[in-house]
Amino acid sequence: MASVFQRLAPSPRQAIRRRARVDALLDPALLKALGEPTRARLLTCLLKCGRACSVTEVAACCSIDFSMVARHLGALARAGVLDVEKRGRTVWYAACGASLAAHFRDLADAIEESSPACGEAVAA
Repeated sequence: MASVFQRLAPSPRQAIRRRARVDALLDPALLKALGEPTRARLLTCLLKCGRACSVTEVAACCSIDFSMVARHLGALARAGVLDVEKRGRTVWYAACGASLAAHFRDLADAIEESSPACGEAVAA
């Protein structure tokens, strides 16, 4: 006799064709940007600072080469995690903490909507 879970759940082939909110929110580019350890460290530095910082300030704070910091901050900005403003020759970066938190809150809600609790799937 098939369990309740097996009867209600679509096959992987059916599930891949089904559109859900999680498809739009689970952004591989964002996860890739955040998954690199140096970028994660730079982002946490900017989040804790709470203000816009120049590349020079971030490089001095994190003891990382200036060019490497500039490249990583650029990648985080392209992923939408940082706000960027250029004033003269100086580029200023600020963490978008509120929008990042809202994005992950929405993603968590979408994941919960799309799947049963782990205990339910195994026990059923």
